[in-house]
Amino acid sequence: MGRVTITFLGATSTVTGSRFLVSSEKSKILVDAGLFQGLKEVRKKNWDPFPVDPSSIDAIVLSHAHLDHCGYLPVLVRQGFRNQIFATDYTIKLSAVILRDSAHLQVEDAEFASKKGFSKHAIPLPLYNNDDVEKTLTHFSTVEFRTKTQITSDASVTYFPSGHILGSTFILLEIDGKSLLFTSDMGRDNHPLLASPDNPPQISLDAVITESTYGDRVHESPTTSFADEINAAIKRGGSILIPAFAVDRTEVILMNLRELIAGHSIPNIPIYVDSPMALTALDYYREAVRNNAPELREGVAERWRSADPFNPGDLNQMRTTEQSKSLNQLTKTSMIISASGMGTGGRVVHHMKNMLPDLRNTVILVGFQAAGSRGRSLEEGKREIKIHGKWVPVHAHVVKVESFSVHADSDELISWLRNISHPKETFVVHGEPDAEDVLAARLRDELGWKATIPKSGDVFVVG
Repeated sequence: MGRVTITFLGATSTVTGSRFLVSSEKSKILVDAGLFQGLKEVRKKNWDPFPVDPSSIDAIVLSHAHLDHCGYLPVLVRQGFRNQIFATDYTIKLSAVILRDSAHLQVEDAEFASKKGFSKHAIPLPLYNNDDVEKTLTHFSTVEFRTKTQITSDASVTYFPSGHILGSTFILLEIDGKSLLFTSDMGRDNHPLLASPDNPPQISLDAVITESTYGDRVHESPTTSFADEINAAIKRGGSILIPAFAVDRTEVILMNLRELIAGHSIPNIPIYVDSPMALTALDYYREAVRNNAPELREGVAERWRSADPFNPGDLNQMRTTEQSKSLNQLTKTSMIISASGMGTGGRVVHHMKNMLPDLRNTVILVGFQAAGSRGRSLEEGKREIKIHGKWVPVHAHVVKVESFSVHADSDELISWLRNISHPKETFVVHGEPDAEDVLAARLRDELGWKATIPKSGDVFVVG
Protein backbone atom coordinates (compact mmCIF):
# COMPACT_ATOMS: atom_id res chain seq x y z
CA MET A 1 0.00 0.00 0.00
CA GLY A 2 1.15 3.49 -0.88
CA ARG A 3 0.44 6.92 0.52
CA VAL A 4 -3.16 8.21 0.47
CA THR A 5 -3.95 11.85 1.22
CA ILE A 6 -7.08 13.95 1.51
CA THR A 7 -7.03 17.63 0.62
CA PHE A 8 -9.83 19.84 1.92
CA LEU A 9 -10.77 22.27 -0.85
CA GLY A 10 -14.15 23.41 0.46
CA ALA A 11 -16.84 23.08 3.15
CA THR A 12 -14.36 24.09 5.86
CA SER A 13 -15.77 26.59 8.39
CA THR A 14 -18.76 26.93 6.08
CA VAL A 15 -21.69 24.74 5.00
CA THR A 16 -21.11 25.22 1.28
CA GLY A 17 -18.54 24.43 -1.40
CA SER A 18 -18.08 20.72 -0.63
CA ARG A 19 -14.88 19.59 -2.40
CA PHE A 20 -12.54 16.87 -1.12
CA LEU A 21 -9.60 15.54 -3.13
CA VAL A 22 -8.41 12.03 -2.26
CA SER A 23 -5.09 11.05 -3.84
CA SER A 24 -3.04 7.86 -4.08
CA GLU A 25 0.02 7.05 -6.14
CA LYS A 26 -2.29 5.98 -8.99
CA SER A 27 -5.49 8.05 -8.66
CA LYS A 28 -6.95 11.44 -7.90
CA ILE A 29 -10.60 11.24 -6.81
CA LEU A 30 -12.68 14.36 -6.14
CA VAL A 31 -15.58 13.80 -3.75
CA ASP A 32 -18.24 16.42 -4.55
CA ALA A 33 -17.72 19.66 -6.47
CA GLY A 34 -20.01 22.24 -4.95
CA LEU A 35 -20.50 25.98 -5.20
CA PHE A 36 -19.68 28.31 -2.35
CA GLN A 37 -22.73 30.30 -1.24
CA GLY A 38 -23.58 32.97 1.31
CA LEU A 39 -21.16 35.74 2.29
CA LYS A 40 -19.59 37.67 -0.58
CA GLU A 41 -16.07 36.72 0.46
CA VAL A 42 -17.16 33.07 0.46
CA ARG A 43 -18.90 33.29 -2.94
CA LYS A 44 -15.79 34.87 -4.45
CA LYS A 45 -13.98 31.56 -3.89
CA ASN A 46 -15.93 30.13 -6.82
CA TRP A 47 -13.77 32.32 -9.08
CA ASP A 48 -10.44 31.24 -7.56
CA PRO A 49 -8.20 29.00 -9.71
CA PHE A 50 -8.80 25.35 -8.85
CA PRO A 51 -5.76 24.12 -6.86
CA VAL A 52 -5.09 21.15 -9.15
CA ASP A 53 -5.35 20.78 -12.91
CA PRO A 54 -8.91 19.45 -13.52
CA SER A 55 -7.56 17.27 -16.35
CA SER A 56 -5.49 15.38 -13.76
CA ILE A 57 -8.60 14.23 -11.81
CA ASP A 58 -9.36 10.60 -12.61
CA ALA A 59 -12.94 10.52 -11.33
CA ILE A 60 -15.50 12.61 -9.47
CA VAL A 61 -17.76 11.01 -6.88
CA LEU A 62 -20.98 12.95 -6.28
CA SER A 63 -23.03 12.42 -3.13
CA HIS A 64 -26.22 14.25 -4.13
CA ALA A 65 -27.67 16.99 -6.29
CA HIS A 66 -27.73 20.10 -4.08
CA LEU A 67 -25.87 23.06 -5.59
CA ASP A 68 -23.30 23.25 -2.79
CA HIS A 69 -22.26 19.71 -3.76
CA CYS A 70 -22.63 19.64 -7.56
CA GLY A 71 -22.65 23.27 -8.68
CA TYR A 72 -18.93 23.58 -9.50
CA LEU A 73 -18.87 20.63 -11.91
CA PRO A 74 -19.30 22.71 -15.12
CA VAL A 75 -16.29 24.83 -14.17
CA LEU A 76 -14.12 21.72 -13.89
CA VAL A 77 -15.36 20.40 -17.23
CA ARG A 78 -14.72 23.73 -18.92
CA GLN A 79 -11.21 23.73 -17.46
CA GLY A 80 -10.33 20.28 -18.73
CA PHE A 81 -11.91 17.49 -16.68
CA ARG A 82 -12.58 14.63 -19.12
CA ASN A 83 -13.41 11.57 -17.01
CA GLN A 84 -16.50 10.13 -15.32
CA ILE A 85 -18.74 11.64 -12.65
CA PHE A 86 -20.27 8.81 -10.61
CA ALA A 87 -23.70 9.27 -9.00
CA THR A 88 -27.03 7.54 -8.38
CA ASP A 89 -29.86 7.68 -10.90
CA TYR A 90 -31.89 10.45 -9.28
CA THR A 91 -28.79 12.41 -8.31
CA ILE A 92 -27.95 12.55 -12.02
CA LYS A 93 -31.50 13.54 -13.00
CA LEU A 94 -31.77 16.22 -10.34
CA SER A 95 -28.24 17.50 -10.97
CA ALA A 96 -29.23 18.17 -14.56
CA VAL A 97 -32.17 20.24 -13.33
CA ILE A 98 -30.12 22.16 -10.79
CA LEU A 99 -27.12 22.82 -13.03
CA ARG A 100 -29.25 24.04 -15.93
CA ASP A 101 -31.09 26.36 -13.58
CA SER A 102 -27.83 27.57 -12.05
CA ALA A 103 -26.39 28.40 -15.47
CA HIS A 104 -29.60 30.15 -16.51
CA LEU A 105 -29.67 32.28 -13.36
CA GLN A 106 -26.01 33.20 -13.64
CA VAL A 107 -26.41 34.32 -17.24
CA GLU A 108 -29.62 36.16 -16.37
CA ASP A 109 -28.10 37.87 -13.32
CA ALA A 110 -25.04 38.93 -15.32
CA GLU A 111 -27.26 40.43 -18.01
CA PHE A 112 -29.47 42.12 -15.41
CA ALA A 113 -26.44 43.56 -13.59
CA SER A 114 -25.05 44.87 -16.87
CA LYS A 115 -28.39 46.44 -17.83
CA LYS A 116 -28.97 48.07 -14.46
CA GLY A 117 -25.33 49.03 -13.97
CA PHE A 118 -25.01 47.86 -10.35
CA SER A 119 -22.08 45.49 -10.96
CA LYS A 120 -18.52 46.64 -10.26
CA HIS A 121 -17.43 44.84 -13.43
CA ALA A 122 -17.60 46.56 -16.81
CA ILE A 123 -18.96 43.39 -18.40
CA PRO A 124 -20.45 41.04 -15.75
CA LEU A 125 -19.89 37.38 -16.68
CA PRO A 126 -21.49 34.17 -15.43
CA LEU A 127 -19.32 31.53 -13.80
CA TYR A 128 -20.54 29.13 -16.51
CA ASN A 129 -23.29 28.87 -19.09
CA ASN A 130 -25.68 26.23 -20.38
CA ASP A 131 -23.20 24.88 -22.95
CA ASP A 132 -20.84 24.08 -20.08
CA VAL A 133 -23.67 22.29 -18.27
CA GLU A 134 -24.64 20.18 -21.28
CA LYS A 135 -21.02 19.07 -21.71
CA THR A 136 -20.90 18.22 -18.01
CA LEU A 137 -23.97 15.99 -18.22
CA THR A 138 -22.24 13.73 -20.76
CA HIS A 139 -19.71 12.74 -18.09
CA PHE A 140 -22.22 11.25 -15.63
CA SER A 141 -22.19 7.52 -14.95
CA THR A 142 -24.91 5.78 -12.92
CA VAL A 143 -24.13 3.69 -9.84
CA GLU A 144 -26.51 1.49 -7.85
CA PHE A 145 -27.11 1.70 -4.12
CA ARG A 146 -25.12 -0.68 -1.88
CA THR A 147 -23.04 -1.99 -4.79
CA LYS A 148 -19.27 -1.63 -4.92
CA THR A 149 -18.22 0.09 -8.15
CA GLN A 150 -14.64 0.18 -9.40
CA ILE A 151 -13.87 3.74 -10.56
CA THR A 152 -10.08 3.64 -11.09
CA SER A 153 -7.42 0.94 -11.02
CA ASP A 154 -7.01 1.23 -7.23
CA ALA A 155 -10.28 2.85 -6.09
CA SER A 156 -13.90 1.76 -5.63
CA VAL A 157 -17.00 3.41 -4.20
CA THR A 158 -20.13 2.12 -2.51
CA TYR A 159 -23.16 4.40 -2.23
CA PHE A 160 -25.68 4.07 0.62
CA PRO A 161 -29.03 5.92 0.92
CA SER A 162 -28.75 8.85 3.32
CA GLY A 163 -32.41 9.96 3.50
CA HIS A 164 -31.56 13.61 2.76
CA ILE A 165 -33.06 14.15 -0.71
CA LEU A 166 -34.03 11.87 -3.59
CA GLY A 167 -30.89 10.04 -4.75
CA SER A 168 -28.74 11.26 -1.84
CA THR A 169 -26.01 9.08 -0.39
CA PHE A 170 -23.23 8.69 2.06
CA ILE A 171 -20.16 7.21 0.42
CA LEU A 172 -17.57 4.56 1.21
CA LEU A 173 -14.42 5.23 -0.81
CA GLU A 174 -11.83 2.45 -0.79
CA ILE A 175 -8.52 3.47 -2.34
CA ASP A 176 -5.14 1.73 -2.27
CA GLY A 177 -6.06 -0.28 0.81
CA LYS A 178 -7.54 2.65 2.75
CA SER A 179 -11.23 3.09 3.62
CA LEU A 180 -12.82 6.53 3.90
CA LEU A 181 -16.46 7.23 4.72
CA PHE A 182 -18.03 10.55 3.69
CA THR A 183 -21.34 11.24 5.43
CA SER A 184 -22.14 14.12 3.05
CA ASP A 185 -25.48 15.63 4.14
CA MET A 186 -27.02 13.13 6.53
CA GLY A 187 -30.79 12.86 6.59
CA ARG A 188 -33.19 12.04 9.40
CA ASP A 189 -35.73 9.36 10.29
CA ASN A 190 -38.81 11.50 9.68
CA HIS A 191 -38.88 12.17 5.94
CA PRO A 192 -42.41 11.56 4.58
CA LEU A 193 -41.11 9.83 1.43
CA LEU A 194 -37.52 8.70 1.92
CA ALA A 195 -36.39 5.76 4.00
CA SER A 196 -34.20 6.40 7.04
CA PRO A 197 -30.44 6.56 6.38
CA ASP A 198 -28.73 3.18 6.10
CA ASN A 199 -26.48 2.23 8.98
CA PRO A 200 -22.78 2.70 8.25
CA PRO A 201 -20.92 -0.34 6.88
CA GLN A 202 -19.41 -2.54 9.56
CA ILE A 203 -15.80 -2.41 8.42
CA SER A 204 -12.62 -0.86 9.76
CA LEU A 205 -12.40 2.76 8.62
CA ASP A 206 -9.24 4.78 8.26
CA ALA A 207 -11.13 8.08 8.14
CA VAL A 208 -14.64 9.47 8.56
CA ILE A 209 -15.42 12.85 7.02
CA THR A 210 -18.62 14.07 8.65
CA GLU A 211 -20.89 17.03 8.04
CA SER A 212 -21.78 19.30 10.97
CA THR A 213 -24.47 21.63 9.60
CA TYR A 214 -26.46 21.35 12.83
CA GLY A 215 -23.54 20.09 14.90
CA ASP A 216 -24.21 22.58 17.70
CA ARG A 217 -27.97 22.22 18.03
CA VAL A 218 -30.87 19.81 18.39
CA HIS A 219 -34.09 19.96 16.39
CA GLU A 220 -36.49 20.54 19.24
CA SER A 221 -40.21 20.36 18.73
CA PRO A 222 -41.01 23.68 17.05
CA THR A 223 -42.51 26.35 19.30
CA THR A 224 -43.90 28.01 16.19
CA SER A 225 -46.51 25.96 14.38
CA PHE A 226 -46.54 26.05 10.59
CA ALA A 227 -50.34 25.94 10.62
CA ASP A 228 -50.56 28.73 13.21
CA GLU A 229 -48.34 31.02 11.15
CA ILE A 230 -50.38 30.37 8.01
CA ASN A 231 -53.65 31.06 9.81
CA ALA A 232 -52.25 34.26 11.37
CA ALA A 233 -51.10 35.43 7.94
CA ILE A 234 -54.53 34.79 6.47
CA LYS A 235 -56.12 36.75 9.34
CA ARG A 236 -53.86 39.72 8.56
CA GLY A 237 -55.17 39.69 4.99
CA GLY A 238 -51.76 39.34 3.44
CA SER A 239 -50.06 36.65 1.40
CA ILE A 240 -47.38 34.15 2.36
CA LEU A 241 -43.97 33.70 0.78
CA ILE A 242 -41.96 30.54 1.45
CA PRO A 243 -38.41 30.59 0.08
CA ALA A 244 -37.80 26.88 -0.38
CA PHE A 245 -35.05 24.75 -1.84
CA ALA A 246 -36.37 23.52 -5.16
CA VAL A 247 -35.27 19.95 -4.59
CA ASP A 248 -36.95 18.08 -1.73
CA ARG A 249 -37.97 20.99 0.51
CA THR A 250 -40.72 22.09 -1.86
CA GLU A 251 -42.00 18.49 -2.04
CA VAL A 252 -41.99 18.06 1.74
CA ILE A 253 -43.80 21.37 2.26
CA LEU A 254 -46.49 20.48 -0.31
CA MET A 255 -47.08 17.13 1.40
CA ASN A 256 -47.41 18.88 4.75
CA LEU A 257 -49.82 21.44 3.31
CA ARG A 258 -51.89 18.60 1.81
CA GLU A 259 -52.17 17.02 5.24
CA LEU A 260 -53.06 20.32 6.97
CA ILE A 261 -55.76 21.17 4.42
CA ALA A 262 -57.20 17.65 4.44
CA GLY A 263 -57.39 17.86 8.24
CA HIS A 264 -59.02 21.31 8.10
CA SER A 265 -56.14 22.83 10.08
CA ILE A 266 -55.74 25.57 7.48
CA PRO A 267 -58.04 26.86 4.71
CA ASN A 268 -57.64 25.67 1.14
CA ILE A 269 -56.01 28.84 -0.22
CA PRO A 270 -54.35 29.09 -3.67
CA ILE A 271 -50.80 27.77 -3.60
CA TYR A 272 -48.36 28.82 -6.31
CA VAL A 273 -45.12 26.94 -6.91
CA ASP A 274 -43.06 29.50 -8.80
CA SER A 275 -39.82 27.83 -9.79
CA PRO A 276 -39.26 25.95 -13.04
CA MET A 277 -36.52 23.97 -11.31
CA ALA A 278 -38.80 23.01 -8.43
CA LEU A 279 -41.54 21.95 -10.83
CA THR A 280 -39.18 19.75 -12.84
CA ALA A 281 -37.85 18.24 -9.62
CA LEU A 282 -41.45 17.70 -8.51
CA ASP A 283 -42.06 15.62 -11.63
CA TYR A 284 -39.06 13.44 -10.75
CA TYR A 285 -40.40 12.91 -7.25
CA ARG A 286 -43.75 11.88 -8.76
CA GLU A 287 -41.87 9.50 -11.06
CA ALA A 288 -39.97 8.02 -8.11
CA VAL A 289 -43.25 7.38 -6.27
CA ARG A 290 -44.81 5.76 -9.36
CA ASN A 291 -41.75 3.54 -9.87
CA ASN A 292 -41.24 2.75 -6.18
CA ALA A 293 -37.62 3.96 -6.25
CA PRO A 294 -35.28 2.02 -3.92
CA GLU A 295 -34.68 4.95 -1.55
CA LEU A 296 -38.37 5.39 -0.73
CA ARG A 297 -40.04 4.33 2.49
CA GLU A 298 -41.83 1.02 2.36
CA GLY A 299 -45.47 1.44 1.36
CA VAL A 300 -45.13 4.96 -0.11
CA ALA A 301 -45.73 3.89 -3.71
CA GLU A 302 -48.76 1.81 -2.76
CA ARG A 303 -50.29 4.59 -0.65
CA TRP A 304 -50.06 7.16 -3.45
CA ARG A 305 -50.85 4.86 -6.35
CA SER A 306 -53.99 6.79 -7.35
CA ALA A 307 -53.36 10.28 -5.94
CA ASP A 308 -50.81 13.07 -6.23
CA PRO A 309 -49.10 13.44 -2.82
CA PHE A 310 -47.91 16.93 -3.78
CA ASN A 311 -51.25 18.61 -4.60
CA PRO A 312 -52.74 20.21 -1.48
CA GLY A 313 -55.94 21.13 -3.33
CA ASP A 314 -55.47 24.38 -5.25
CA LEU A 315 -51.97 23.92 -6.67
CA ASN A 316 -50.85 26.29 -9.42
CA GLN A 317 -47.61 25.53 -11.25
CA MET A 318 -46.03 28.73 -12.57
CA ARG A 319 -43.61 27.77 -15.32
CA THR A 320 -43.28 30.89 -17.47
CA THR A 321 -41.83 34.30 -16.66
CA GLU A 322 -45.19 35.88 -17.46
CA GLN A 323 -46.95 33.60 -14.97
CA SER A 324 -44.36 34.51 -12.35
CA LYS A 325 -44.80 38.24 -12.91
CA SER A 326 -48.58 37.87 -12.60
CA LEU A 327 -48.10 36.98 -8.93
CA ASN A 328 -47.20 40.61 -8.24
CA GLN A 329 -50.88 41.41 -8.80
CA LEU A 330 -52.48 38.93 -6.37
CA THR A 331 -55.75 40.27 -4.97
CA LYS A 332 -56.57 37.52 -2.46
CA THR A 333 -54.59 35.79 0.23
CA SER A 334 -52.34 33.18 -1.38
CA MET A 335 -49.14 31.28 -0.79
CA ILE A 336 -46.07 31.44 -3.03
CA ILE A 337 -43.40 28.76 -2.74
CA SER A 338 -40.33 29.78 -4.70
CA ALA A 339 -36.60 29.10 -4.94
CA SER A 340 -33.96 29.67 -3.83
CA GLY A 341 -34.34 28.58 -0.23
CA MET A 342 -31.88 31.15 1.13
CA GLY A 343 -33.00 33.98 -1.15
CA THR A 344 -29.69 34.04 -2.98
CA GLY A 345 -31.17 34.10 -6.48
CA GLY A 346 -34.07 33.06 -8.68
CA ARG A 347 -37.68 34.17 -8.76
CA VAL A 348 -38.02 34.31 -4.98
CA VAL A 349 -35.81 37.42 -4.94
CA HIS A 350 -38.36 39.31 -7.05
CA HIS A 351 -41.14 38.16 -4.72
CA MET A 352 -39.14 39.32 -1.70
CA LYS A 353 -38.72 42.73 -3.32
CA ASN A 354 -42.47 42.94 -3.91
CA MET A 355 -43.74 41.46 -0.65
CA LEU A 356 -41.33 42.47 2.14
CA PRO A 357 -42.44 46.14 2.35
CA ASP A 358 -46.06 45.16 3.13
CA LEU A 359 -46.70 44.50 6.83
CA ARG A 360 -49.71 42.30 6.01
CA ASN A 361 -47.47 39.70 4.34
CA THR A 362 -45.59 36.83 5.94
CA VAL A 363 -42.29 35.22 5.00
CA ILE A 364 -41.78 31.72 6.41
CA LEU A 365 -38.19 30.45 6.41
CA VAL A 366 -38.13 26.66 6.32
CA GLY A 367 -34.46 25.72 5.95
CA PHE A 368 -30.88 26.47 6.93
CA GLN A 369 -29.88 30.04 6.08
CA ALA A 370 -26.15 30.39 5.38
CA ALA A 371 -24.23 33.38 6.69
CA GLY A 372 -24.38 36.24 4.21
CA SER A 373 -27.56 35.10 2.50
CA ARG A 374 -30.70 37.23 2.34
CA GLY A 375 -32.47 34.49 4.26
CA ARG A 376 -29.97 34.79 7.12
CA SER A 377 -30.48 38.57 7.19
CA LEU A 378 -34.23 38.03 7.49
CA GLU A 379 -33.74 35.36 10.16
CA GLU A 380 -31.58 37.78 12.16
CA GLY A 381 -34.29 40.43 12.04
CA LYS A 382 -32.65 42.93 9.70
CA ARG A 383 -35.05 45.73 8.82
CA GLU A 384 -33.82 46.10 5.24
CA ILE A 385 -32.07 43.83 2.77
CA LYS A 386 -30.29 44.55 -0.49
CA ILE A 387 -31.97 43.32 -3.67
CA HIS A 388 -30.74 44.16 -7.17
CA GLY A 389 -28.50 46.91 -5.85
CA LYS A 390 -31.19 48.66 -3.78
CA TRP A 391 -32.21 48.47 -0.13
CA VAL A 392 -35.69 47.02 0.42
CA PRO A 393 -37.50 47.70 3.74
CA VAL A 394 -38.66 44.66 5.71
CA HIS A 395 -42.11 45.34 7.16
CA ALA A 396 -43.55 41.86 6.53
CA HIS A 397 -43.77 39.36 9.37
CA VAL A 398 -40.78 36.98 9.18
CA VAL A 399 -40.68 33.67 11.03
CA LYS A 400 -38.47 30.56 11.01
CA VAL A 401 -40.16 27.15 11.19
CA GLU A 402 -37.63 24.46 12.06
CA SER A 403 -39.75 21.36 11.56
CA PHE A 404 -38.83 20.91 7.89
CA SER A 405 -35.11 20.34 8.32
CA VAL A 406 -33.78 17.30 6.46
CA HIS A 407 -30.33 17.57 8.06
CA ALA A 408 -29.50 15.36 11.04
CA ASP A 409 -28.97 17.42 14.19
CA SER A 410 -26.13 17.02 16.68
CA ASP A 411 -27.78 14.18 18.65
CA GLU A 412 -28.82 12.38 15.46
CA LEU A 413 -25.31 12.63 13.98
CA ILE A 414 -23.72 11.28 17.18
CA SER A 415 -26.27 8.46 17.34
CA TRP A 416 -25.57 7.47 13.72
CA LEU A 417 -21.78 7.78 14.01
CA ARG A 418 -21.82 5.69 17.18
CA ASN A 419 -22.48 2.65 14.94
CA ILE A 420 -18.96 2.99 13.52
CA SER A 421 -16.21 1.06 15.25
CA HIS A 422 -13.63 3.68 16.24
CA PRO A 423 -12.16 5.08 13.01
CA LYS A 424 -8.50 6.05 13.02
CA GLU A 425 -9.30 9.67 12.18
CA THR A 426 -12.39 11.86 11.93
CA PHE A 427 -12.63 15.16 10.07
CA VAL A 428 -15.47 17.57 10.85
CA VAL A 429 -16.55 19.69 7.88
CA HIS A 430 -19.61 21.31 6.27
CA GLY A 431 -20.56 23.51 9.20
CA GLU A 432 -20.06 27.01 10.50
CA PRO A 433 -17.23 27.29 13.06
CA ASP A 434 -19.37 26.94 16.21
CA ALA A 435 -21.14 23.88 14.79
CA GLU A 436 -17.85 22.23 13.83
CA ASP A 437 -16.35 22.95 17.26
CA VAL A 438 -19.28 21.50 19.19
CA LEU A 439 -19.56 18.33 17.11
CA ALA A 440 -15.80 17.72 17.23
CA ALA A 441 -15.87 18.09 21.02
CA ARG A 442 -18.75 15.62 21.29
CA LEU A 443 -16.91 13.10 19.13
CA ARG A 444 -13.88 13.33 21.41
CA ASP A 445 -15.79 13.38 24.72
CA GLU A 446 -18.64 10.95 24.01
CA LEU A 447 -17.14 8.54 21.47
CA GLY A 448 -13.46 8.84 22.35
CA TRP A 449 -12.56 9.58 18.72
CA LYS A 450 -9.74 11.65 17.35
CA ALA A 451 -11.53 14.58 15.70
CA THR A 452 -9.89 17.24 13.52
CA ILE A 453 -11.39 20.40 12.06
CA PRO A 454 -9.49 21.02 8.82
CA LYS A 455 -8.91 24.41 7.27
CA SER A 456 -9.17 25.19 3.58
CA GLY A 457 -6.23 23.71 1.71
CA ASP A 458 -5.15 21.39 4.53
CA VAL A 459 -3.68 18.05 3.40
CA PHE A 460 -3.74 14.98 5.66
CA VAL A 461 -2.20 11.55 5.22
CA VAL A 462 -4.87 8.89 5.73
CA GLY A 463 -4.26 5.97 8.08
